Amino acid sequence: MAVVLSLAEVDETTRRLIDGFQRDFPLVSRPFAEIAARIGAGEEDVLERLRALSARGAVSRVGAVVRPHAAGRSTLAAVAAPPDRIEDVAAIIDAYEGVNHNYERENRWNLWFVVTGRTQEDVDATLAGIARETGLPVLDLPLEKSYHIDLGFALFDAPRDKPKARALRGEADALDKRLLGAIEKGLPLVPLPFAPVADALGMEEREVLSRLAAMVERGVISRFGVVVRHRAFGFTANAMTVWDIDDAAVDAVGEAFAREPGVTLCYRRPRREPAWRYNLFTMVHGKDRASALDVVARLANQAGARARAHDVLFSLRCFKQRGAVFSGREAAE
Repeated sequence: MAVVLSLAEVDETTRRLIDGFQRDFPLVSRPFAEIAARIGAGEEDVLERLRALSARGAVSRVGAVVRPHAAGRSTLAAVAAPPDRIEDVAAIIDAYEGVNHNYERENRWNLWFVVTGRTQEDVDATLAGIARETGLPVLDLPLEKSYHIDLGFALFDAPRDKPKARALRGEADALDKRLLGAIEKGLPLVPLPFAPVADALGMEEREVLSRLAAMVERGVISRFGVVVRHRAFGFTANAMTVWDIDDAAVDAVGEAFAREPGVTLCYRRPRREPAWRYNLFTMVHGKDRASALDVVARLANQAGARARAHDVLFSLRCFKQRGAVFSGREAAE
């Protein structure tokens, strides 16, 4: 897991770099030079800061965050691992290439992971393999509707208005997926980062830039920029809150929750009764448990009687966290 950076490690230039470029990254030949000009720094200074933050585990990568189901299929899943087996079970889950996130959370269902693949058959095969190897039932909770999915929020400045997601206009094609695969671990932190990507794919740099810009415009890429690990920047109280909302009201409640400051993710997933009664998920990234619980309390008050129950699942440990895979057998959201 990423360490928590000290205040001395995050000066004003780094703050401008992080808060200014988690999205709207310049899709130009020398993007770091353009960023440097905007924040009053030098190109090599920007690159060195990103290299240092990456080495410390605070930055996951600089690259694309792809919209769910725009370039593959995915699901959120969970198992209830016996406490004395949790690390062994987590290692089994982590070994699957299609798993890109795996967290321990405060609940009987204590290991929560995202499974991705080129097709639904790939996802199903991974889930079946995990069930077989662990000997545990797997809770499969695919996305039904997104109300707000955007982790590119301000870490230092005052909260901004939430960006409106572009409508998805067509899924990624075969060449788009090859390009996404080439940058799945992030752009190289060099002055001309798109040139080696283009060379590896046998493309012109201008075509790489054009395709990436088109995927952003079509909503395939939900944002392109610096992808951070929030815990490193002090957001250590991260609460997945699950809600049992009357089915007739869930869309209205989800849309209202999505507008609330402090809610970073909000989406509808299926119930799996009797094991799982909840149909609405929200994520709150807080600097302490009290501030996260304050947001949850506001949501509960807003939902009123429409929320029959809710539960707060704080994350305890991160066993795996990386970008989605597009280059191998599995191609992810």
